[in-house]
Amino acid sequence: MDEFTLNPLYEKVIDDLSEQKYSIVDGFFTDTEVQGLREGLLAKFEAERFKKSAIGNQANEQVQSAVRGDYILWLDEANATGAEKDFFDTIQDFTQYLNRTCYMGIAKQEFHYALYPEGTFYKRHLDTFQNDSSRKLSMVCYLNDEDWKPEYGGELTLYLNESGTEKALDIYPVKGRVVVFESQVLEHEVKPVKQKRLSITGWLKTRSY
Repeated sequence: MDEFTLNPLYEKVIDDLSEQKYSIVDGFFTDTEVQGLREGLLAKFEAERFKKSAIGNQANEQVQSAVRGDYILWLDEANATGAEKDFFDTIQDFTQYLNRTCYMGIAKQEFHYALYPEGTFYKRHLDTFQNDSSRKLSMVCYLNDEDWKPEYGGELTLYLNESGTEKALDIYPVKGRVVVFESQVLEHEVKPVKQKRLSITGWLKTRSY
């Protein structure tokens, strides 16, 4: 059997998920990786490769601006280069760690760049579908400027149930911050943004049966 080394960062995420169904981590990716992803997102957006986001999965997809207003570009792991390749290498390492230590059965992942123009939002929802329950963990990595201020809006709000009482937790999209949460458990929303908001968003998924 190959030697196994505990990863303190991954262990923090696992402990957080076990205790509260979500984890907030700064430093999951290096500053260089985050900057490379930011530059890649902006270059592809300027090249008009993004499309208006939709709700539902591919079997039932429709654009509804009253629900969400971001623009997205799905990432192709097979053709990733540079910062995107480093991103997927880290995600693969994280996934293998989760499967080995927690037996989560994660078999695949999907990620996209997301850009919220000023004035857009994503109303409260759950990251699962009636005809597809394969999403296990939701992940978002923020690619905004370092000086993101609360008055810029765009916070991710998680709706938590604490002893039968609902609590709203606001998480600001600070550059490099990663949020991981249980896709089928926590409802959430993106509050209206007052400045362009950048991220990579995706899901770690089990097999669909």
